[in-house]
Amino acid sequence: MMVNCCGLLTANKEPVPLKSVGVELEVRDHVATVVSTLNYENKEDKPLEAVFVFPLPGDAAVCHFSATIGQTQIVAEVKEKQEAREEYDDALSSGQQAFLLEESEQSPDIFSLSVGSLPPGESASIRLEYVTELAVQADDGLRFCLPAVLNPRYQPQGSGGSEGASVQVTSVPASLVPYSLSFSARVSSPRPVSKVESNCSLDPLQYLNPEQTQATVKLAAGHKFDRDVELLIYYKDAHQPTAVVEAGQASAKPGTLMGDPVVMLSLYPEFPQAVMSSVASCGEFVFLLDRSGSMDCPMDRSKRRETRIGSARDTLLLLLKSLPMGCYFNIYSFGSSFQHIFPKSVEYSQKTMEEALKTVEEMGADLGGTEILNPLKHIYSQPCIPNQPRQLFVFTDGEVGNTKEVISLVKKNSGSHRCFSFGIGEGASSALINGLAKEGGGHAQFITGTDRMQPKVMQSLRFALQPAVVDISVTWDLPKGVSVTVLSPPITALFQGQRSLIYAQLTGESSKAAEGCVTVKYSLAGHPSQNQLHFSLKPAEDTGLTVHRLAARTLIRSLEMEERERRGEQDKGVKKKVVEVSVQSGVSSVFTAFIAVNKGDGEAVQGPLVRRNVPTPRLMMMACSMQRMLCFDPDSLNALSTSRAAAEPACKSKLKSGGSTAGLFSNLRKKLGALKNPHQMPPEPQDLLSSCNEDCTEPKQTPRDPLLQLVSLQKASGCWVLDPALAAALGKTRKKVEKRKPSSVNQEVWATILALIWLHGFKVDAQDEWQLLAMKAVSWLRAQNASCVTECVEAGNVLLGCNVKKDVLGL
Repeated sequence: MMVNCCGLLTANKEPVPLKSVGVELEVRDHVATVVSTLNYENKEDKPLEAVFVFPLPGDAAVCHFSATIGQTQIVAEVKEKQEAREEYDDALSSGQQAFLLEESEQSPDIFSLSVGSLPPGESASIRLEYVTELAVQADDGLRFCLPAVLNPRYQPQGSGGSEGASVQVTSVPASLVPYSLSFSARVSSPRPVSKVESNCSLDPLQYLNPEQTQATVKLAAGHKFDRDVELLIYYKDAHQPTAVVEAGQASAKPGTLMGDPVVMLSLYPEFPQAVMSSVASCGEFVFLLDRSGSMDCPMDRSKRRETRIGSARDTLLLLLKSLPMGCYFNIYSFGSSFQHIFPKSVEYSQKTMEEALKTVEEMGADLGGTEILNPLKHIYSQPCIPNQPRQLFVFTDGEVGNTKEVISLVKKNSGSHRCFSFGIGEGASSALINGLAKEGGGHAQFITGTDRMQPKVMQSLRFALQPAVVDISVTWDLPKGVSVTVLSPPITALFQGQRSLIYAQLTGESSKAAEGCVTVKYSLAGHPSQNQLHFSLKPAEDTGLTVHRLAARTLIRSLEMEERERRGEQDKGVKKKVVEVSVQSGVSSVFTAFIAVNKGDGEAVQGPLVRRNVPTPRLMMMACSMQRMLCFDPDSLNALSTSRAAAEPACKSKLKSGGSTAGLFSNLRKKLGALKNPHQMPPEPQDLLSSCNEDCTEPKQTPRDPLLQLVSLQKASGCWVLDPALAAALGKTRKKVEKRKPSSVNQEVWATILALIWLHGFKVDAQDEWQLLAMKAVSWLRAQNASCVTECVEAGNVLLGCNVKKDVLGL
């Protein structure tokens, strides 16, 4: 198969019309503007309709869409979705060129672009622009992600997802993606840019001024669009609260969203250190783990590294060892069905911890699809435990088709819990992961490439163990004659060092020198606190309409959620308001679409249209998640079934014991039966089998990480036991360990001090991962009132060849 053809689409393997993608990123402080240019060329002898399905960040505000054909540029308008579709169809039937861009009704991070009536030999250039906020990471970096991978989204049975972007996806091996990518970024901020990192090779960072507040960077030559492009941007003194006031659009009517100034507030609350250093000793911790087929894929593209499910198992080990005595916990896992270790949450003890760990060790990626809704409903049906705040941790590669339904359920139950979410691997839905955390009052993390899952998850556990911030209120003090309309939903969660954003519309007149003030009040550990931010009402220069569009996107998302909750009440008012804000601001919504029609005087395009679905790259998942591949024509499975004997050796490690390859293909045919798409051609069986061989090779088994080996031996109370397993984890014999023990010291005290010395002496770089369980060990030691601690530390240092001071251990 030639690289510039795509045999997965057509029997004759015609060239795909998308030839290149160019992306220009401009980052101003924590806001990104992204301009993508998609270049199409019709090399066929018939007019073409190309359909390109692609992901965008879930919280992006798409605000511009235009097409250039020859010397003619057509700028799209935002219209009500059905009206836009009808206009598109009318244009095609009359031989006009037309372009339609619409958001999936199931997930706000999937868009489909239809390029209609592209004549033979003609080229078209599509320009797409969106703005988005950049999320703050655990290490204070701002994360931008350009999604390159759209994993097949699992459509739960009976969800009735409409035909659209969520199912019209054709995935091909990354090496066969027939279009190129160019990517460049410009970063500017009031504070110096300290560094920019990426999961892809970058050319060196180029500073544009001596203050180093402006810089440019681009992808190194030879990049293949075979993974998400992730940038991490670091500023000096990043945690500074800011306010940006942006002037309204001159052509818009005063009193409207686009006609009035809009302010964007970035708040970074700082809490007292005494409160932050304390750790709660209560809570109900519910862990929800994805065990769908794709969780068996490697964490990164190397076949030697651990799988997603393996990394999740190791993370659950750390979590369980770090929980405080006196709390409650349970572990759920899900795929097409769901399971739970205990009928209801149980008190944390040595017995329940051991029982849970035994079950976790046996968990595989063997539960089929990704139906997350039912386990969530079951969790929420369980009564909350008095004085044990519920904390939900969700681990998933985020490939669900009913994203909005899931997020609505979390929001409905937001008063009873906090939700911390983790997107694992390439292609995890940002709309799902961010939506779960936002509506659940928690925190979202993404784990991609060579990232270790454990430090990010443990940071979220530290957040969960902090006292909850309650009674949050925001008050405004503005000059006379100026009123405020807050466009953001109320703040439901505040975390130390994490940014909270507020958008508000300012109506009325004020002097240019006028100032405003916003006060955030809250209660923390029973103590009332507040943070204030004073800001100038003078509009900033050179912001365009970025803040207005982000504010419009925030308002649209809130209204869409409200409309979803009211569905069935025959209330058309909310939908009407969404369409009104979307059309007025030029920002996309689920109820609107961008439509562009070339109404020039050129000749009508002659001949019947040939439809082509442009593929998106696919990473290591064709056989890993075969039961969930919604993108193939079901008829192709007949051909695949005849080749199952050839497939069995390559894929048998993916089948449950007692199952059969025949059953797998039979299942797959049943699941796809209702999704037949006449425009999609089946993959060649040999192509699928070669992908299976290439991508689903079982990663080589590696010895258990020494840190995890030591952690696995810790008791629920926080102590370690002096036995041969501990000696081996410390790299010593039991005889040597016992010989060095001071005679008057309890064996468990000696073992626990040795474990702490080893952690501080050899694993200080991974302190984020073991800090909480070490704190638990120190608390246990203090409770023993052990004598000779100083002597133990000195003897332990000699035995292990370390030089760790007693006060460093917290003793």
